[in-house]
Amino acid sequence: MTGTEYGLYIQGRWTTPASAARFSTFNPATGEEIGSFVAATPAHARGAIDAAQAAFPSWRDTPAPVRGSLLLRTAALLRERKEALGRLVTREMGKILPEARGDLQESIDFLEYMAGEGRRLAGETVPSELPSKFCLTVRQPKGVVAVITPWNFPTSIPNWKIAAALVCGNTVVFKPASTVAACAAEVVRAYADAGLPPGVLNLITGSGGTVGGALLDDPRIRGISFTGGVETGREIYVRAARGIKTVHLELGGKNPMIVMEDARLDLALEGLLFGAFGTAGQRCTATSRLILHEAIYDTFLERLLERVQRLRIGDPLDPATDMGPVGGPDQERRILDYIAIGEKEGALLRAGGKKLTAPPFDRGHFIEPTVFEARPEHRIATEEIFGPVLAVLRARDYEEAVRIANGVDYGLSSSIYTSSIERAFRAVHDLEAGITYVNAPTIGAEVQLPFGGVKNTGNGGREAGSVAIDEFTEIKSVFIDYSNRLQKAQIDPPAG
Repeated sequence: MTGTEYGLYIQGRWTTPASAARFSTFNPATGEEIGSFVAATPAHARGAIDAAQAAFPSWRDTPAPVRGSLLLRTAALLRERKEALGRLVTREMGKILPEARGDLQESIDFLEYMAGEGRRLAGETVPSELPSKFCLTVRQPKGVVAVITPWNFPTSIPNWKIAAALVCGNTVVFKPASTVAACAAEVVRAYADAGLPPGVLNLITGSGGTVGGALLDDPRIRGISFTGGVETGREIYVRAARGIKTVHLELGGKNPMIVMEDARLDLALEGLLFGAFGTAGQRCTATSRLILHEAIYDTFLERLLERVQRLRIGDPLDPATDMGPVGGPDQERRILDYIAIGEKEGALLRAGGKKLTAPPFDRGHFIEPTVFEARPEHRIATEEIFGPVLAVLRARDYEEAVRIANGVDYGLSSSIYTSSIERAFRAVHDLEAGITYVNAPTIGAEVQLPFGGVKNTGNGGREAGSVAIDEFTEIKSVFIDYSNRLQKAQIDPPAG
């Protein structure tokens, strides 16, 4: 079966440049071709920047409420197309259909949330130290921004960035992960069908190594928003610094879930299974470390192993399936390499650990849900694997559990299960993470709260929530003096 053929989207038109090389995306469960795409060159990237630069003055001057209304129309179109696009997400990325629908719903939710910012985009007013003088701040767009997104949330992460950038008045060049290019194209199509003016949003597909340099080095790109791996993020950060560009990085996670001896174990187990094996563990917020108080360690581990054996792996479009494939051959190789590292370092493999190869799994990339008993120093307990691999660790008490939780280079999400309100509030204070859940797993962020982390998880900014606009605006301070005389701040004494 031949997939759909897509072009680049530049200046409001879908185009296939003459003699352009092409690449394809494939269903990680079946090997079916999903679509064929243009492998963009640096020249194509510069053309997209040209279009965005030309469109910027008019879009900047479009009233923000009007920009917000366009986001609302885009959300309505995605709602109409939710089932079809959810099936596309499942076919191209591999997550089970309920999670794919959730990916679209998160896109819809965020677009609706950001549409409201079109009537806010708030600054602040403050008193002046001088009489007859008014002080305030206003937000202004940065200009042309580049949005570079990963494959695991192929509609929601792009919309997190694009919607916030657009409502603030920026124009966008969007470079998605190559393995989910069809999902990205359909996201862009929704904005176009909603009436977005030509050049305001442009899509280029292909290798980041090929077109990324054009985005990083072009002085017209004033901001870069990237979600992906630490090494790529570090390279982007360093290279963009030469142009004094603002860079927002959302990178990895090695997220701990602490289960104390006073926790509701049934609730914790349900949360763990979703947190560790939902989306086949391919979330930056996935629960990849389980830290158990020694008093309940054996009991909880036994129950966990029994439930893992019952997880149904298979066709992600089948409603009976609990876990689908991993994202593709590169992801499969990485996960299997880490499983081998865990065994070599002496971690005890208690469940899974193998690629499924018998029919019907032979055409796809399926790995068993995998559980290790590990020590904090093991690489599988410190490095991001991004797959269905869980490291289980033992702690003597709350203090040791927190030390283990904080003993990695990442700090995105964290979780504690306890019946103690004291421990819950202590954990909120003590855990080194941008997100902490109490009696819930490490996944499940909501769009009205900021998303991001500390340490190697990123460079300190946040997406989503009311602060999403911070990434895509500049603050201008405004002083209006209506005293009809020269007044000198810090020199003239304050009135009174």
